[in-house]
Amino acid sequence: MVNPVHLRTLIEVVKHKSFASASLALGYTPSAVSQQMSALERDTGTTLFARGAKSIDPTPAALTMIRHARRVLTDIDTLMAATATPDLDASGKPLQELNLGIFPSLATYALPRLLGSADWDKLGIALRVNVGEPQLTIGGLRRDGDLDVALIFQVGQGGLAWPAQLQRQWLGDDPFRVVVPASWKLDGSSIFSADQLADMPWIIHHPGTSDATVISRLFDAVNLHPRVVAHSDDFNASLQMAAAGLGAALVPQLAMAQAPAGIQVIDAPEIRLARSIFALRPETRENPKVGVFMDRLAGVLAELEIAPTKN
Repeated sequence: MVNPVHLRTLIEVVKHKSFASASLALGYTPSAVSQQMSALERDTGTTLFARGAKSIDPTPAALTMIRHARRVLTDIDTLMAATATPDLDASGKPLQELNLGIFPSLATYALPRLLGSADWDKLGIALRVNVGEPQLTIGGLRRDGDLDVALIFQVGQGGLAWPAQLQRQWLGDDPFRVVVPASWKLDGSSIFSADQLADMPWIIHHPGTSDATVISRLFDAVNLHPRVVAHSDDFNASLQMAAAGLGAALVPQLAMAQAPAGIQVIDAPEIRLARSIFALRPETRENPKVGVFMDRLAGVLAELEIAPTKN
């Protein structure tokens, strides 16, 4: 009997023309993908790929199998949806599913507070979470995606793009802080210039990332050419390294919610940078629980000192 999982894998392999690329899309290892395809060939008695030195090409039999597989998998999904038992709240009432895309630091520092609130279980939401960088989650809002809302950030212009038909809600700005080791014993009442910052060892983003590009332009604008001792895109790691005395770091306010002991925030007026947080929603996809979720999230962000400015 043919395994439906193997049919889904076949579709991805043909789409990407590579076991390795398909494995990334599916969350498997390349060897697992290869084993599944070998099993599918044994089960069907069919050769599915012409394997070359640098690529794999689907045989006509594979393309025919995919046409039938799409119909079979659609029927299976329909059957599962029709027979699935809905999630229920504590009182036995059905929950409304909400598919959320969220960037990693918001998922780390804000989402647990929301889920841990005393009345979360009473809101009637069955949350499905997809954690990823904005470029990834925006894709889930497109016509063939399944996200109801995506929470993204943009640093400066950021190079991000999204479909024009999406609704955009600004949730607030997350300002970056200049963090240094407390062991340096800097004067907390002092204002530090770019020249003084240049003398410090720095922990910065990996070159080539969108954040690193914006930060590099900011540093260049004030003639700050940092002495780099570490590259890190993980704010937790940057904070821990700063606390251990390795160097200064530029860290958003959101990450300061779990800042370790051993760090100090200094005032550097020339380094003014923030990332704007937005919620993106498809105009054609209505989910009554999105408004409930966004109201609660706004409260959590206000607690973390991230909220739209009130005039």
